[in-house]
Amino acid sequence: MMLATTVAAALFVGVLAYALLAGADFGSGFYDLTAGSSSRGAALRTLVDHSIGPVWEANHVWLIYILVMWWTAFPTTFAVTVSTLIIPLLLALLGIVLRGAGFAFRKYSATLGQARLFGAVFAGSSVLAPFFLGAAAGAVASGRIPASGRGDLWTSWLTPTSLLSGAIAVTTCAFLAGTFLTADATRTGRSDLAEQLRVRTLVVGSVTGVLVLVAIVPITRDAPTLGEGLTGRAAPLIIASALSGTATLALLAWRRPGPARFTAAAAVAAVVSGWGLAQYPWLLVDEVTIVDAAGAPATLRALLVAVALAGVLVVPALAYLLRLTQTEAWSHH
Repeated sequence: MMLATTVAAALFVGVLAYALLAGADFGSGFYDLTAGSSSRGAALRTLVDHSIGPVWEANHVWLIYILVMWWTAFPTTFAVTVSTLIIPLLLALLGIVLRGAGFAFRKYSATLGQARLFGAVFAGSSVLAPFFLGAAAGAVASGRIPASGRGDLWTSWLTPTSLLSGAIAVTTCAFLAGTFLTADATRTGRSDLAEQLRVRTLVVGSVTGVLVLVAIVPITRDAPTLGEGLTGRAAPLIIASALSGTATLALLAWRRPGPARFTAAAAVAAVVSGWGLAQYPWLLVDEVTIVDAAGAPATLRALLVAVALAGVLVVPALAYLLRLTQTEAWSHH
């Protein structure tokens, strides 16, 4: 039991890392999408390119980590989940691919029209990808994935919990990205852009907070097991998320975007962790527990060795990359 739970915890660390790092990455597309015309939004789009350019591809390491861990450690549940949620997962994958292509091709566009087209593809896909990933997560957490075989391709995820999870994923990503972009603009001396982003992030953050709290009621009705967990053992984490989110809004209101990055990350980490704790001990809610879904003990032990090696080899490199993007040399590159 302890072995399976440890592997599941290692898997969830990947979920948390992807939510934070890729979330801030995805959310930048929201500001790109709503930046306005080519001339009015040029400064903001340049900031987005500069901020996420070094890391947007690296963040997908965590998605690969999640999929490989789940597939290897809990193969049966992975199979039924992917076959049931093939539509939202394919749409999320399409969004990820188009987003990368749009981001890369925009830089090398020969005409303004091409740059606008690829920019729209990048920005639109940045919203679609987290929405469908959130919808898929909502389907799992609400008990819509049958353990016996493939579930319904549409009703499994076109539910209040999945749609709300998708919306929360989009607004959370935008909240994270707005906070980080505001800090980047402030650090590089672009005060007008920082002020514009600060105001927009305050609005997005307020909407996100209200949406998360209001969503608890319909989620409790639509997914009773998850709702019971959210209002029970996970309640302290949900409260911590609300307090961290409020602190972020206060810091932004006081024009302190640097410290606000940490409280924003704490708010997102707390709400994602609360979701995981509320779902525990289920892997597929109301269907299969983590222990029952686990593969062979030898496989689980080998996975933990691989996780340890990844922690030594990969995490320091990623941390160094992220640190470099916050240096003065990079900021004025």
